[in-house]
This record gives sequence, structure tokens and C-alpha cells, in this order.
Amino acid sequence: MEHQDHALVVDDDAEIRDLLAEYLARQGFRVSLARDGREMRQMLEKSRPDIVVLDVMLPGEDGLALCRDLRARSSIPVIMLTARGDELDRIIGIEMGADDYLAKPFSPRELLARMKSILRRSRALPASRAEGQRLRFAGWTLDAAARHLIAPDGVVVALSGTEFRLLTVFVEHPNRVLDRNQLMDLTLGREATPLDRSIDVQVSRLRQRLQDDAREPRIIKTVRNGGYVLAASVERLD
Repeated sequence: MEHQDHALVVDDDAEIRDLLAEYLARQGFRVSLARDGREMRQMLEKSRPDIVVLDVMLPGEDGLALCRDLRARSSIPVIMLTARGDELDRIIGIEMGADDYLAKPFSPRELLARMKSILRRSRALPASRAEGQRLRFAGWTLDAAARHLIAPDGVVVALSGTEFRLLTVFVEHPNRVLDRNQLMDLTLGREATPLDRSIDVQVSRLRQRLQDDAREPRIIKTVRNGGYVLAASVERLD
């Protein structure tokens, strides 16, 4: 039986919930709906969705806090819905572990394209050259099968889905400068817009995971007017 993707939509606006439920169902998704964090957690206890569409502005616990909590215990992809022009919310959303964001009002068709792109990439990367391997660089080890990092002292460091995809891209292209458009396409499936800081924020998060000083990074270096480069050799252990 063919797998039916399961989307959990969390939004306190009944009109948006109903619109997305109808539209995504027509596109072949199984859709669950939640009005707030309490209902979202109830849904997550019943089943594990393939992707979560999460509004920032929610009653009680807001979407940013919910995203951070979800990311601490799961790698389920998250797309956040933000108010138009709320650049700070978008940046914070990425910092909390969201895989992508979309400003309201939005086109359901664009949301669907973003969802499919994230799902495609989250499933495609384990089939990359890193599949089932452990890759060592600068004392760190990326366990591609378990989708986590192992620090030089042996401590396991959890990664969000986007962090894992981004680091996988870097370790598969060591010592090669990758510009923002390449990184956006490989991790999120779209090009960067002139004011889009998503990749910069994700690289910053990845540096934090790697304990790489942002002022003088040794592992992921910034190339002025170029992009980023993993400045380390990579050894395949398996």
C-alpha cells in the first residue's frame, strides 16, 4: 500500500485550518488539525506526522516555544507560518529548529510546494553517499544512520532535520565553497531571496552544535562574497 503523507496543521484560525485540511486532502495528504499547543501534543501522542505546519501566533504557548519543544525530542520537519513582515519571528523560528517558514497571507499551492520539497529532501539524503556511514571531521563524527553528531568527548548531539541535511551537504563537499543558493537548494529546495537569512541562521546553529566560535570559526568558515566552506578533511569510518 502506498504511503500517505500525514500533515499536522496547528493554527487557531478555523478558516485557515479548514482551507488547508480540504486543500491538502485533495493533494493526497492525511491531515490532522490542532488549535493550540495542547491539542498539538494530543495529536503527537496518537501518531507521528510526517510534517508539521505551525503558526507562530497561537493562544497560550506560542508556535516558537512549541517548535523548540518539538525539536528537542523529534526531527519531524516543521514549516512555520508567520505574519507578513515579521522578519524577527522568521529568524527566531529558524533558530528554534524550524525547517522553513512562510509569511501570511500565503498561497496553499506555495505551502504545498515547500512541504513536498522538505519531505523529498528529508527522505532523499539518507540515500546519499553518506548512507549508513559515520564520517569524522575535526574530531567530530556525523552518524548518518542515526542522524546525530558525536562530539570529540563522545557526547551525542541531536540535530534538527535541516541541521542534519545542511551538515551532510558540508561533509560531502569538504573544502569546497558553497554559496547560499546552493545550500538553500540542497537543504530546502529553493533559491535564497536577497533578504533571506535562513541559511545564515542555520549555519550559526550548526556552529553552536560544533562549538565553533562564530567570531573565528575553524570548522565552518565564511567566505566573503562566496558562501561557506567546511574547512576540514573528512574520513569515512564505515
